[in-house]
Order: sequence, then C-alpha cells, then structure tokens
Amino acid sequence: MKVFVTGATGVLGRRVLPQLVQAGHSVTGVARSAGKAALVRDLGALPAHVDLFDPVAVRAAVDGHDVVANLATKIPPPSRAVLTSAWAQNDRLRREASRNLVNASLETGVTRFVQESIAFVYPDSGDRWVDEDVPLDPPALGRASQAAEAEASRFTKAGRVGVVLRFGQFYAADAAHTMYMRRMACRRLPPLPGPRSAYAPAIAAQDAAAGVVAALDAPAGAWNVTDDEPLTRQAFNLAVAQALGVEPPHGTGSLLLRLSGNTRFYLRSLRVSNRRFKAATGWSPRYPDAATGWQAMVTETPAFR
Repeated sequence: MKVFVTGATGVLGRRVLPQLVQAGHSVTGVARSAGKAALVRDLGALPAHVDLFDPVAVRAAVDGHDVVANLATKIPPPSRAVLTSAWAQNDRLRREASRNLVNASLETGVTRFVQESIAFVYPDSGDRWVDEDVPLDPPALGRASQAAEAEASRFTKAGRVGVVLRFGQFYAADAAHTMYMRRMACRRLPPLPGPRSAYAPAIAAQDAAAGVVAALDAPAGAWNVTDDEPLTRQAFNLAVAQALGVEPPHGTGSLLLRLSGNTRFYLRSLRVSNRRFKAATGWSPRYPDAATGWQAMVTETPAFR
C-alpha cells in the first residue's frame, strides 16, 4: 500500500517509517526542512514538503495514497506544559490539520485513515482495568485530541475505515520527555509525579510504532495501544531509578500538579488495557511493562545513562 505519514520525523514517526517500509509499503513522509527531508530518505521513505494547514496543498500531497497516518503533534516540553498557550500549535494540529487531512482523504479516494490520540482521556479509575467501552472524560488539554478522533469517526461514517490509536505515554532515549524523566530521577525527584498507587499508561516508542503498522489491518474504531501491564507511579519511578542505577526518588510531586489546573489530570489512575487491540490485530508490545522497557533502553543506549 501507499502510506502518507504526517509527523514523520517525530519520536513516533521516525520509528514508523522504517517499519512500514520493512513491511513492504511505499511510504511518503512529511518533512518541513531539507534536513528532515534527508532523514525521511534515510529511513527509506519519500519526503513531501506540505503545509498541513493549507487544504489545497494537503489534497495534492495525499492524492494517490491508500492510507493516511496522522501522527503530527507539537507537545510542549515539561517546563512549559502548565501554560495553556504552549499547547496552541498542538491543538491546531489536532483540530485543523486533522480536518484538512480527512477532507483530502475523502476527496482523493484514501481508504484508511489512522489518527494518533492519547490514553489520558479516560476518567480516574483506581485499580480497575480501563477498556475502550469506558466513557471518556477528557481533560481540557485532551479535548483537541477528541476533535481529531471525531475526524477519524467522520471518515468511517463516510464509508471508509477510520482508526484511532489511544497511546500511553511514549518513552525513548531520544524523546525530550524521557530525557526530562532521567534528569528528575538523577536528582532523586519523581520522574512521573502523582499518587504512588495511581496507574500510568505507558509504551515504548518502538512498540507504539509497531502499533501504527498493525493499525493498517485493524477494524474501524478506537483502540488502546499501551504496554501489557501499566505500572503504578511508585513502581514506575522505582523502575526508572533502578534502570539508571540511582537512588529512588523522594516524595510524589503531586502537589505541583494539583496547583496547576492544566496538568492535574496526570494525577488520574489509568490502568489502561491493550487486550482488544492485541486480539484484533495480533500486535503485541516487545516490552510488557515500563520496568522492562526502561531497563532495555538504558542497556541499549549507554550514552543515555
């Protein structure tokens, strides 16, 4: 199949491209600079320079493809995440760019649309497993993701296949948020703030990329793509410390999140289940939990330590 990928040079995209190519697909990746275009070529794909906010340009770029995978995001660094203004570009990508891409896909005969979303849209659920039937309770910062999900649903209602992937939090040695977690752990501060008993959905970026590839065979609908066993924050923070060979963190960091209305939703306990996506596609994460994944990441990337 011919697959058009936005966000092709991001943490997720640069892992998706080679996996799609290895699976035998012809891939086009959006690149907004000469350097990023070179990266897309190095990953085995054809670069395309396109403004996702220009409907005419988007239609021309999408034309001739069978699948569109919208992985475009602009997540602010943790130091700015408390600011509503820091999320403006990400919100625009979720709302406006997703709409442009769905419109273009419907107009040009694309048969499948894959939309990246997040698993943090569910309500606080304690130690109960959270599957796709749980009614959503998106925080303010998650409402733009809901707009993007609605675009994928519109694609399905038009008779095509719209697939939404609700990912847990990515971790990867080259991801800014993972580097931030490392710095916090080395200072004996919690890499993942919040109540010790609260579960946090996570997934290695490489496993998330494999989920995008699996989505090319998934039925229409929304799917949770997380690791097999979400850890509590206490277990997660201990696992990070152990992987890095540092002492466990002090405290929970919950107070700072409670003081910020924008990031308070991170305090929710979300034991998100990936079982339906596994059953529907045959996908399975290489790393069943963050403890295994972080240990492998540090071992395989000595410079990260």
